[in-house]
Amino acid sequence: MTFGRVLLATVLLGTAVVLQTVVLSRLPLPGATPDLVLLVVVGLALVQGPVSGLLTGFAGGLLLDLVPPADGAVGRWALVLCLAGLVAGRYADAVERSTILPLVVVAGLAAGSLLLYAGLGWLLGDPRVTLAAVARTLPTAVLYDVLLTPFVVPAVMALARRVEPEPAWHRLPR
Repeated sequence: MTFGRVLLATVLLGTAVVLQTVVLSRLPLPGATPDLVLLVVVGLALVQGPVSGLLTGFAGGLLLDLVPPADGAVGRWALVLCLAGLVAGRYADAVERSTILPLVVVAGLAAGSLLLYAGLGWLLGDPRVTLAAVARTLPTAVLYDVLLTPFVVPAVMALARRVEPEPAWHRLPR
């Protein structure tokens, strides 16, 4: 990763974590809180590819795990967003040719990340993880993330393209 990409990811993830923990989590929204960090990870992964998505997801998840009011096991969000960034990066080529695919990718990753986070919590014995809580949270979490996608993901993708117009993985022989 180049210095510009690292700097951009750091600024975007730091901003997203602050906005998510300070602003979005305090809004009286029914159900869940929008996952702004996931949207930033997806936007960066769709431009920079699976390896950058994996690294960006890990960094964003680790920030969520460590920034107060973090109250779960350290590493849960890091693992979940690491995998989300990897999966999103695998769709980078297909998204270039589609306007609806980013919404589908975000919807799938929003649902998958929440289910994986809850599953890890259940395995670790988190008493807050119940089937009723997951069923109540899942539809609104996916809805909020899909509604924010047209505003966040294209902006992140445009910034990432501006920092490095053609990622190195595009130049690799296929």
